[in-house]
Amino acid sequence: MADESFLPYGQQHITDDDIQSVVEALRSDWLTQGPAVPAFEHALADYADAEECVAVGNGTAALHLAMLALGLGPGDVVITTPNTFVATANCVRMVGAEVRFADIDPATGLIDPNSIARLLERDHDHAIKAIIPVHFAGQPADLPAIYQLADRHGAWVVDDACHALGAAYQHDGAWYRVGGNPHSDLTVLSFHPVKHITTGEGGAILTHHPDLAERLRLFRNHGISRQGFVCPELAVSADGVTNPWYYEMQELGHNYRLTDLQAALGRSQLTRLPQIIERRREIAAAYAGLLQRQFPDGDIRPLATGRQVSHAYHLYVVRIPFERLGISRATVMNRLRARGVGTQVHYIPVHLHPYYRRLCGTKPGDFPGAEAYYAETLTLPLFPELTGVDIERVMAELASVLSARKQPAAVAR
Repeated sequence: MADESFLPYGQQHITDDDIQSVVEALRSDWLTQGPAVPAFEHALADYADAEECVAVGNGTAALHLAMLALGLGPGDVVITTPNTFVATANCVRMVGAEVRFADIDPATGLIDPNSIARLLERDHDHAIKAIIPVHFAGQPADLPAIYQLADRHGAWVVDDACHALGAAYQHDGAWYRVGGNPHSDLTVLSFHPVKHITTGEGGAILTHHPDLAERLRLFRNHGISRQGFVCPELAVSADGVTNPWYYEMQELGHNYRLTDLQAALGRSQLTRLPQIIERRREIAAAYAGLLQRQFPDGDIRPLATGRQVSHAYHLYVVRIPFERLGISRATVMNRLRARGVGTQVHYIPVHLHPYYRRLCGTKPGDFPGAEAYYAETLTLPLFPELTGVDIERVMAELASVLSARKQPAAVAR
């Protein structure tokens, strides 16, 4: 339960059933590499309507494994959005490939397919091998349009759905869940404590490609395999039976495994995901109604939502024209924090971080959509245990801080 005096922007929700599930795992014969992980994977695949699920240690590991499974490396180029956490771009660099950014629609925070199309049109050598759209804040990006562009170009689509477990979109009259749709090759999830469900730290990759799932599992576990041996003369004894101790390292992999303790927590949390998503939507609707009443002039507004999407609301983001209102975002955040309301900024555009400025030569002004969005963005508290009183309090404090923007600071006596 959140501290009554402070409302963070996000927080895990742990029940007695969750605790009991972890206790049962602790008392079992397996703390890791046991049956709880595949059980969680099967449950998650069933929920998302995916053919395959590979659970891993965190969302960044999931992104990295996706790049490895696709065989990407030096000389390859991957398109992604500047409006994301740095891990989405970093996974490309982890395999030595080049990052190229496409701009966003500032009204939604989502990657703009038209910007992707322009990058693909200039890629005469077909160096672009993959596109990583991000379902920012829990709203699906335009996967059908992006997948069509990628397919024409011969590129993969790896959608970063770390914000969007439980989201869905409509295309040609049919609804598709994120992770179980025909418009992506690999879907990446995160189970950090502020996400829809948590395993403490954890992540997963969903796919309808069994061959890619096999490669993901190989790279997840040091590149080691106990089947499909490359060196049968070492694997098989003189009587034709596989040696019981034998395994092969076939690729340079990583220890990106999820533990049974984490998987037990995740599977327990997954059982109430529909209720979690519904509560997040209720909170978002309450915020939207209060925004209209508190700011009828439309100065403060939420991100736009598409008509053919089912939003998962990992984040509730509002756009505030700080410069026009004559108050800095830092001042707003600090004053809200002093009143017990935590906020956050999602995200500093990736192309403005020093590493990517050096690497890509990017600078302010290169992606006007992302920078216009960033200049006005603020994330308000959103987690299932928020009450109606909490929501009203957040909005009242925001209105109070903004209305006091022109008042002189109190003088200490």
